[in-house]
Amino acid sequence: MGVKNCQHPNFIAEKQLAKEQEHLEGFAAEVTWATHGGRDELPERLAIRPTSETAMCPHFAKKLRSYRDLPLKLNQWCNVVRWEFTHAIPFLRSREFHWQEGHTAYLTKAEAEEEIYQVLDHYAAVYEELLAVPVVKGRKTDNEKFAGAEYSMSIEAFIPAVGRGIQTATSHHLGQRFSEMYNIEVDGPQSTATGAKEKLHVWQNSWGLSTRSIRVMIMVHGDDHGPVIPPRAAEIQVIIIPVGITAKTSKED
Repeated sequence: MGVKNCQHPNFIAEKQLAKEQEHLEGFAAEVTWATHGGRDELPERLAIRPTSETAMCPHFAKKLRSYRDLPLKLNQWCNVVRWEFTHAIPFLRSREFHWQEGHTAYLTKAEAEEEIYQVLDHYAAVYEELLAVPVVKGRKTDNEKFAGAEYSMSIEAFIPAVGRGIQTATSHHLGQRFSEMYNIEVDGPQSTATGAKEKLHVWQNSWGLSTRSIRVMIMVHGDDHGPVIPPRAAEIQVIIIPVGITAKTSKED
């Protein structure tokens, strides 16, 4: 897909996170704050990233100048912290989890939306071809969409033991909300009446797959005796258990 790896800071300044109000409100109850550096109180609280849109947007604003710089496709593997005040469950709703998060920018909405579905197909393939977990693709309701997104797409798996579905990966179309907030604009291919290049805000996406995939795999295939790992994901493919051997068995036998 032409995505390049990157790494961005784990800490986000409060004023940076507060720029996008809907984004902040969506995570407010889960944000973990750093208030001291050693023994010294920090002049401004730092959020331990719940996600990285607000950390990466300033980079986009500095890097992108022309429509020829697009698309910009970045991905980072990192840990994020979302402080679950209810019952934290390992690999399902844990307070710290590992994931990859892709962040991309396009010249047009049509190009950005094409990627949303392409990524969703890749995520579905991870579950179905590697973890042997069937999934359903669909659009989240407005109440369930990612905070600050125009809309969110997801893949959902069915957990037979409880008879419920579970979100397994998401792909979000952010529209121009963040690009307008952080002034991420490029010179367009067309000129204005004065001869100057038109300024265009980019269209953005973000998408992520986390260690929840491990939990979903175990919930779908495991039982009370322990986890069952599908062949393509299993580290150990075969275990040989000798049976019928006693103290009287000869070496030849």
